[in-house]
Amino acid sequence: MTDFSSQDYLDKVDAYWRAANYLSVGQLYLKDNPLLERPITAEDLKVHPIGHWGTIAGQNFVYAHLNRIINKYDLNMFYISGPGHGGQVMVSNSYLDGSYSDIYPKISADKHGIKELFKQFSFPGGIASHAAPETPGSIHEGGELGYALSHATGAILDNPEVIAATVIGDGESETGPLAAGWFSNTFINPVNDGAVLPILYLNGGKISNPTILSRKSDEDLQKYFEGMGWNPYFVEGDDPKKVHPLMAKTLDTVIEEIKAIQETARKHPAEEATMPKWPVILFRTPKGWTGPKEWDHEKIEGTFRAHQVPIPVDAHHMEHVDKLVDWLKSYHPEELFTTEGKLIDELKAMAPKGDRRMSTNPITTGGLDPKPLVMPDWKQYAIDTTNPGAIMAQDMIVFGDHARDIVKENPTNFRIFGPDETKSNRLNKVFDVTDRQWLEPKNSDDEWQSSVGRVIDGQLSEHQAEGFLEGYVLTGRHGFFASYESFLRVVDSMLTQHFKWMRKASEHDWRKPYPALNIISTSTVFQQDHNGYTHQDPGILTHLAEKKPEFIREYLPADANSLMAVMDHALQDEEVINLIVSSKHPRPQFYSADEAEILVKDGLKIIDWASTVAEDEEPDLVVAAAGTEPNLEALAAVSILHQAFPDLNIRFVNVVDLLKLRHPSIDPRGLTNEEFNRYFTKDKPILFAFHGYENMIRDIFFDRENHHVLIHGYRENGDITTPFDMRVFSELDRFHLAKDAAKHVFGEEAKDFIAQMENTLAYHHDFIREHGEDIPEVTEWTWTAL
Repeated sequence: MTDFSSQDYLDKVDAYWRAANYLSVGQLYLKDNPLLERPITAEDLKVHPIGHWGTIAGQNFVYAHLNRIINKYDLNMFYISGPGHGGQVMVSNSYLDGSYSDIYPKISADKHGIKELFKQFSFPGGIASHAAPETPGSIHEGGELGYALSHATGAILDNPEVIAATVIGDGESETGPLAAGWFSNTFINPVNDGAVLPILYLNGGKISNPTILSRKSDEDLQKYFEGMGWNPYFVEGDDPKKVHPLMAKTLDTVIEEIKAIQETARKHPAEEATMPKWPVILFRTPKGWTGPKEWDHEKIEGTFRAHQVPIPVDAHHMEHVDKLVDWLKSYHPEELFTTEGKLIDELKAMAPKGDRRMSTNPITTGGLDPKPLVMPDWKQYAIDTTNPGAIMAQDMIVFGDHARDIVKENPTNFRIFGPDETKSNRLNKVFDVTDRQWLEPKNSDDEWQSSVGRVIDGQLSEHQAEGFLEGYVLTGRHGFFASYESFLRVVDSMLTQHFKWMRKASEHDWRKPYPALNIISTSTVFQQDHNGYTHQDPGILTHLAEKKPEFIREYLPADANSLMAVMDHALQDEEVINLIVSSKHPRPQFYSADEAEILVKDGLKIIDWASTVAEDEEPDLVVAAAGTEPNLEALAAVSILHQAFPDLNIRFVNVVDLLKLRHPSIDPRGLTNEEFNRYFTKDKPILFAFHGYENMIRDIFFDRENHHVLIHGYRENGDITTPFDMRVFSELDRFHLAKDAAKHVFGEEAKDFIAQMENTLAYHHDFIREHGEDIPEVTEWTWTAL
């Protein structure tokens, strides 16, 4: 029976660690001569060594010890490398456990494979210097710092046997998202969920500054983490002989503590769970540990100078190559690898086996047991629109019925995330069947708060909510994140990073397809009249539209039926980010369930009941709308134009899947010119009412034959005002729309009509400033059949 605490075993852990360090340094500098069998020449070295050293040895140390406890306790554990650009850690360790060669046979488990391993790192045509999608075992890239704990927590929700060993860099710990991440313990139910084991790596330095937490005393850190509800353990030192047994003992203690927490909690129903004090390890070793101690009379190890490539040796600077050789040989590779370059058998035996290897844990390749959602038939909640516009409803409230039943049908693989806005965003119906998951103490006047729930929105942090969802879908589950539109800009870089992850991951068939990342943008720019200009920004549409089109979808449903049809499709999609812009305010309901299905399938539709000309006939004017308020105002403009100019032939087009309007040369899903012209004609004026910034529509029409497009979108004007006045600010209101259309269709003949529209706008301006509400011509308007 193996004694996992014996000195012999710890000596092997040390040797395994040295092997990982050797491979990690070699990846920085070498492209040949991987075992130093001959003197190093310029041809053996990279011209431009690129990468990072400071965090590597410490993380390799942690990884080796995690392997030890996986073996000892037969753990289902995976590794998140939070520090930026520590890519050698996961590459080196997956190479040592054999998984890298299994996935990439070119990187064989021998001398030739080590040479290829070294050359590819941070090299043209090779791999990145961080834990990228091509790295086995990774679900977290670490390039943009701050999300390690959020991703880890999302991953272990509803995965009760999993432990996410999460290394957090002390530079990363200074970011706002990571600071928010310590609140993750509020949402982890020890009965139904797994555990996060945070390991805060306090190595002391960032790029060129000390780190804040590393300068705090153990006493202050103890108070801080205990105050945050964690149970801190300290592992520190610079002598491996002393740190090895301390880390081994500490990890034994914290794993047994996690198991005891779960065993105690699981004797009772999840509803009775209370928030435990989960352990956290504070790991202090020098930055650049085991590397060069100093260079050019300046200290390296233990300072910020160890952050990147610590000594200036490359193919064009060979004068100090002996120092690199000394560094590499300090790990005694001859004791670790055979002359053929194979890891010696006793070290190979140290790695966990099969899927117990952190690099092959199925949770990191798309989930332990991913299942599609069971979707209720959304049409059972559909609104009867036999008379378009006759029924008033709130789209998000109606969708709440749909979402409630999705929760009911998918009790273990669907969650809703948000920053304290589920109720504000009108999804109250979901609380008929679930609560908000919350493990902190509960008061009698709390609402829908319990230890178990399918909604997590108890923290006012967009970063945390988005990170939870990312971790959840990266491990094969489903959900959506609903937020105020303008504050999606808080996490737009997170969405960018997720897109980049998906794009690179899609190139590797050993990764399963990821469920879609679904973002509901509500409380939108034209609904934030009461909160004012700070809450008015639809720019998330523009931001995401700039990304690779294969991975981005943008939906602008105009009413409840369209929203439910979109969500039915989006929640079953894969390998995309779906941005859904939706209304939560009372609105007339226009489109039937059948129309909504076509709008989602085709992306847009000519609406016969809102047009004055048959679909196969040539119009004088095309009126198009994308978005809730644009749709309402465009329809109102159609009715005004029809009343004033009854002989005007108008075609009305509603657009839901916005990016399908792009040319196929830009977006492979885009409409051909022939298809596009069938909706928009080759030469007739087009009045386009749009929810976002106008340049998006201008770009779409740039590659089309018809450039006669009049775009009315958000024009970066706003204030605290009435709902209709918000549209007037951007000239997206019915009167500006009708005036612009008449001017371009009829020219001077429309001057009296244009004057009438301007007078109405002046009347509106004065009326709201006297009465504080919109004019009756707007509030009492209803759609009348043409």
